[in-house]
Amino acid sequence: MRSVLVVCVVLCATAQSAERVERIARIAQGPVRGYKEPGENVFTFYGIPYATAPTGPHRFKAPLPAPSWLTTFEATNKDIICPQAVTPEMMAILGQNKVLQENCLIANVFVPDTTETNLPVVVYVHGGAYQVGHGNFLTANELLKVKPVILVTFNYRLGIHGFLCLGTEDAPGNAGMKDQVALLRWVKNNIATFGGNPDDVTIAGYSAGSSSVDLLMLSPSTKGLFNKVIPESGANLAAFSVQIDPIENAKEYAKKFNVTNVDDVFALEDFYRTAPLEDLFTDSFMTRKDSVFVFSPCVERKTSEEPFLLESPYAILSSGKYEKVPILYGFANMEGLMRTQYFDTWKDSMNEKFSDFLPADLQFKNDDEKENVAKQVKEFYFGDKLISEETVLEYIDYFSDVIFTYGTLRAVKLHVKAGNNKIYLYEYSFTDDEDDIFLVPHTDNVRGATHCAQTTAVFDAHPFFTRSGGKISKEFKNMRAIMRELWSNFIITGTPVPAGSSLPAWPPTGADGAPHMSLGRTLELRGALLERRTRFWDSIYEKHYREPQPPPAPPVRHTEL
Repeated sequence: MRSVLVVCVVLCATAQSAERVERIARIAQGPVRGYKEPGENVFTFYGIPYATAPTGPHRFKAPLPAPSWLTTFEATNKDIICPQAVTPEMMAILGQNKVLQENCLIANVFVPDTTETNLPVVVYVHGGAYQVGHGNFLTANELLKVKPVILVTFNYRLGIHGFLCLGTEDAPGNAGMKDQVALLRWVKNNIATFGGNPDDVTIAGYSAGSSSVDLLMLSPSTKGLFNKVIPESGANLAAFSVQIDPIENAKEYAKKFNVTNVDDVFALEDFYRTAPLEDLFTDSFMTRKDSVFVFSPCVERKTSEEPFLLESPYAILSSGKYEKVPILYGFANMEGLMRTQYFDTWKDSMNEKFSDFLPADLQFKNDDEKENVAKQVKEFYFGDKLISEETVLEYIDYFSDVIFTYGTLRAVKLHVKAGNNKIYLYEYSFTDDEDDIFLVPHTDNVRGATHCAQTTAVFDAHPFFTRSGGKISKEFKNMRAIMRELWSNFIITGTPVPAGSSLPAWPPTGADGAPHMSLGRTLELRGALLERRTRFWDSIYEKHYREPQPPPAPPVRHTEL
């Protein structure tokens, strides 16, 4: 009997320890229940609806209010993602159990296990070229351990679903960005219930998420919703950030489905409103030579719907008419490594007609002028050499600049001229000798930090970003600790190195991109960042920049006469 009693006691104790520790937050929609993550000092709330995606003929309009409930909402669903163009390989990366659904606007909230309240909040916008991804793709439990902050991630509509921009009442544009604004308003109204401070919110993002937060900073619709910004590898002035000609983009895609009257904007609108949802996701636009991904945010024309962006980012930055907040701005030293997957097929095409690879936000009077500029650019990067294995590093520099680095540095210059003296600029260059993901193809062991490498240092480990079998070197562990400290400092204080820190002093940058912090094996404050390459592109963009414009006003429908 004594043995039986001991067994019963052990079993009861085991059952109790296996029970999940819960926490209930009473938000405006109703109570939500989250749980403490096993082995972690963080409570997670997954899949909370923050808005409702409109469907049917209204699928391209702004989000509708979120649902409410009377019983407790079980915030445990990690698998909802927005519709997107995914291959089986991409689905393996995103997660095999993911469920693509049209009403996909959910938030995930990560709360430290603490009795503290009024905690700083960081909202992360996921990347994926505005075409793929989901809020919970990367996790950041380790960041929350540095100093107690609350993290929010979320989904937003993608591709054509989120960024068709016709300038009509039913497809005004920027649905995906209006989702992001709705999320920030949800945070403002609800985050105090989780222990967060609604007046101390940092917005951060990587890749297209970086472009997003850079655009959110310029939109009048976000006033008062955040007070710090961290764009990681992507800027509002990047060629991919804002559609140059959204009507032309819509026409070209519709032609794939044999739509012949594409010049009639209402016929074009009817096609998109009535097409099966899966027809909107037959292309992820990742292989474009002109450094855009086609369906992205746009400059809107005025309609009855609250706009997200009525002027181009360049016009807004130049005018200075936007809220100035502290910005932690930067990129990796070899962003263009992401384009080496196409090197074997693109190098010959670049040698034959380099002009096809000029960024889409340049314009020319005629083909001769375009070819002349292409010759200048090619000579600047490659001299008199062919684009080949011998010049792969120059290939990487080129795509680093036209997709990511120049847009960031151009934006920094305009920010500073507009009066923002709280911009902290960096270049992340740490590489790990034990991880082959840093290896540059066709070189003798040259290593570089690829696109969004700094994000992978701040967030938890993810198998997609490593080839070392999950092993992390001592040096990389140390670098991660430093990066998380810098990011935490900024989220809490608005500066990456506050007074009293043991880290090297990091002052704000000026219009010339100096100083900047080099984040490598050591932290080193340096002068102007990529000065020669920036000056070169300044000379090109001063003459040939094509500023994004809103769609033209549609004609009056005959039924409206």
